[in-house]
Amino acid sequence: MNEFGGAAERATTVDVVVIGAGQAGLSAAFHLRRTGLEPDRDFVVLDHAPRAGGAWQFRWPSLTYGKVHGMYALPGMELTGADPARPSSEVIGAYFDTYERTFDLRVHRPVDVTAVREGDGGRLLVETSEGVYATRALINATGTWDRPFWPRYQGQETFRGRQLHTSGYPGPEEFAGQRVIVVGGGASGTQHLMEIAEVAAATTWVTRREPVFREGPFGEAEGRAAVALVEERVRLGLPPQSVVSVTGLPLNDAIRAARESGVLDRLPMFDRLTPTGVAWDDGRTVDADVILWATGFRAAIDHLTPLRLREPGGGIRLEGTRAVRDERVHLVGYGPSASTIGANRAGRAAVSDIRHLLEREPVAAAATA
Repeated sequence: MNEFGGAAERATTVDVVVIGAGQAGLSAAFHLRRTGLEPDRDFVVLDHAPRAGGAWQFRWPSLTYGKVHGMYALPGMELTGADPARPSSEVIGAYFDTYERTFDLRVHRPVDVTAVREGDGGRLLVETSEGVYATRALINATGTWDRPFWPRYQGQETFRGRQLHTSGYPGPEEFAGQRVIVVGGGASGTQHLMEIAEVAAATTWVTRREPVFREGPFGEAEGRAAVALVEERVRLGLPPQSVVSVTGLPLNDAIRAARESGVLDRLPMFDRLTPTGVAWDDGRTVDADVILWATGFRAAIDHLTPLRLREPGGGIRLEGTRAVRDERVHLVGYGPSASTIGANRAGRAAVSDIRHLLEREPVAAAATA
């Protein structure tokens, strides 16, 4: 790495900056290394988390490895022999840590990236808590965990109980003897609800849309079809939905039992919160001590705002993993590549595209189509 003199600042030059060291970021770093690029010389991986493990390190203890849906191994090293009863945060955290050391990826952490801006000579300036990097290409692998989505409802500030999001879910024990409303129809919401119901005084399940339960096997063809639906939104420049949002909830034995017992007896979305719970316009009310918002996450891409990559629909339009408005910027783990297997493929595809970019003569200005 070299010092780069810009008009307003000095920066360290690299060919590629990878932001994020979750599944997508580590996959990209692996493929950069495999193509002959050297970490801390040709590329750098920046991660804001305190340790290896991506977003997995923040998962609640009751989410054991055996409950994880479809964890796909990182390229070049399988995850074998994991205890299904061990917390997924520990299993996958240890796996990612071993992976980083095995392939000598030299992840910088904890490093916060505050902004990415246009620099001189066709380079991007990546502003971080450890200084500024001037790079020819950027792989953004920041995921969604840092942007929990909190819906806004009338009276939310008047509720006297506790409100928390999936991102802060501590496990079921804290809800013993309490009346809990779980909001959200995804996998996290149903998992929370089934755990909490075993210890709570009462539980209520509320979703904006009628939940869809998926019968039968979910094979490669079904997976491709689901990813295609998410990909279409990205092509249109709309904010991506999760792959899970279009696949439905798998009907396993635990889900069936919870439906039969009434735990997964869903109510439509309430209209407002009250000091003691929630209420619907038809006069129905439910009292609660806790409201758990299992309402998902949004892409953590605010640091890219200075590049003006968003389309009028609010999302970033991609061709493969490359931002249509700037060929130097790739998003992996975004939209259709948000699954673990999708993140692996996206990391490889992004590196292939970037290698072609690096082999060309540097351009004086970015594409702004």
